Amino acid sequence: MRPRTLIAALVALALLGAVAFGGYTLLNMLTKQALPWTDHCAATSGDWTVRLDPAQARNAAIIAGVAGRRGLPTQAVTIALATAYQESGIRNLDYGDRDSLGLFQQRPSQGWGTAAQVQDAYYSSNAFYAAMVQVKNWQTMDVGDVAQAVQRSGFPDAYDKHVTNAGVLANALSGAAPATFSCSSRATATADPAGLKQVLVATLSKKAVVDSAGTTVTVTMPDATAAWSAAHIAIAYADTYGVKSVAVADKTWSTGLMGGSWGTASTPAKANQVVITLA
Repeated sequence: MRPRTLIAALVALALLGAVAFGGYTLLNMLTKQALPWTDHCAATSGDWTVRLDPAQARNAAIIAGVAGRRGLPTQAVTIALATAYQESGIRNLDYGDRDSLGLFQQRPSQGWGTAAQVQDAYYSSNAFYAAMVQVKNWQTMDVGDVAQAVQRSGFPDAYDKHVTNAGVLANALSGAAPATFSCSSRATATADPAGLKQVLVATLSKKAVVDSAGTTVTVTMPDATAAWSAAHIAIAYADTYGVKSVAVADKTWSTGLMGGSWGTASTPAKANQVVITLA
């Protein structure tokens, strides 16, 4: 190719890229949605947004789900999430101070369980809640004080800075704040209804009824709040099991060019039922 022809081609490609980027940015401005340069999830409350990566979101979903299975209120989820934020960044770590491991940096040498157990998100969450409910007046105490009573950290005030984020995330994942949790992914996973069903059965309330037919998974919960919790937890696993849309009550969450978002359902679902469609 001649130099002039090559230069012309490169200029044309640069202009085409600029136009595409400009159009994408304009679309973002019009829709007021975050550009999905990285896969992420978010919980919102008014003007406050809490962003997580997909792994953090799944861990947070398990923490909230275990609380639901134990019949614990949203406050318990806030306490657990504030603790996990401080201890591990809501990551299931395979390292820590001395023999500390997992989401809550629990120490096998201190009686929390084996190394394998405390690195299991379900086990470690249950262990945390079991200790938390032994704290007198935990329901009305300061969140950081409860966390410190359980963890006995060398930095007792460190949990306080995470309370706001933990509260917003807890309200979303426990179902107290409907349609406030969403995830965005650049790639769509292969539909795996059996895998999603297995996770939901393990995570949601024991009263949940989870059915699947083809690429649709339907979850029936005891009440509307529990249904919203199930909906948000399912979205946390969207990038893993190929979740395309989630409908609950009069709202529908769906994936799209600009990531996942909530909208009004054309056909409202039951208030206590979640209909999940996989790609």
